[in-house]
Amino acid sequence: MTRSTATGVLPAGLSARVRVPASSANLGPGFDCLGLALALYDEVAVTVADAGVSVDVSGQAADQVPRDGRHLVARAVARGLEFAGASAAGLHLDCRNVIPHSRGLGSSAAAVVGGLAAASALLVADGRPGLTDAELVQLSSEFEGHPDNAAASVLGSAVVTWSRGRGEFFARRLDLHSSIVVTVFVPQVESSTEATRGLLPDAVPHADAVFNVSRAALGVVALTTDPDCLMDASDDRLHQPYRADALADTTRLVSALRERGHAASVSGAGPSALVLGTQPLGSDDAALASGLGFEMIPVAVADGVEVLV
Repeated sequence: MTRSTATGVLPAGLSARVRVPASSANLGPGFDCLGLALALYDEVAVTVADAGVSVDVSGQAADQVPRDGRHLVARAVARGLEFAGASAAGLHLDCRNVIPHSRGLGSSAAAVVGGLAAASALLVADGRPGLTDAELVQLSSEFEGHPDNAAASVLGSAVVTWSRGRGEFFARRLDLHSSIVVTVFVPQVESSTEATRGLLPDAVPHADAVFNVSRAALGVVALTTDPDCLMDASDDRLHQPYRADALADTTRLVSALRERGHAASVSGAGPSALVLGTQPLGSDDAALASGLGFEMIPVAVADGVEVLV
């Protein structure tokens, strides 16, 4: 995807503000190809400056991120402008983080999508074409190498994503069944996606591959037309078993919730967990989670990234 045109330097003082949702990936069997946008939002405000890059950060992980051009949101803004053939002599960013970091809730994908959407809003504010949803999916997916979290933050609702293997990324939004209720379980401990991805084998048994293909396909049915299938549709043999020892508390929580009849799975690479159902969970489920070090949080399904006035 090549769009770059000679559009020049943006004027100092131009500004934009966007809101971007968290996300959960995989939803059980849909490894790297199913995602869901969650109504936990980061906000990004960006102003074109005369020179340099400065970043103010508040909220989650505010003391753990760089405050200059190395910041992920700043890098994404620069990439979005570059893609459109534009540039800025300097940038000032104000990032307000609500999405927990390193918990399997798409914080890095949200940062990238927020930066790219802010770049798009700057272009529009200067009278230039903004980035399309397809371009936002492609550019944001390039940062992580797979589009599940990023596409959910771009498009909202649930998404199916795929790649053609040449660095091309695609996604389609699903119209979620109106009765679906989402609950996340967030621990205090963090987990590295890179580390947990490294636990996955290069090959899996044929029977397990077939199992996951059937469950991922059923997942689309369960999410859109028949939520009664959510329990079967959230089962997995492709990634969760291989990460079980490294995510011991998450594994115990997911197993206990499934024993209670809840369609639970690991959220992304963990350590958070996700339950999809048609009824809110109860205080006994919250107590179970608390005993294992997790906070139970009912959360709405979100629309995609939006520009704020």
